[in-house]
Amino acid sequence: MDPNKIRSILNILFLIFALASIIVYFTVSDFKIFMYVCGAAIFTKLMEFFIRFTNR
Repeated sequence: MDPNKIRSILNILFLIFALASIIVYFTVSDFKIFMYVCGAAIFTKLMEFFIRFTNR
């Protein structure tokens, strides 16, 4: 699979997780859920970051 396509998919997932973390922050009273969703967003962005700099 093309690395640019993988990066695009990971960026879309990151944006979805980032939006979900904002929604969870303001709607759910349990802070742990926010941390898990935010951690998933950071993890997907880090995966995209490593793919970007290893495929130069």
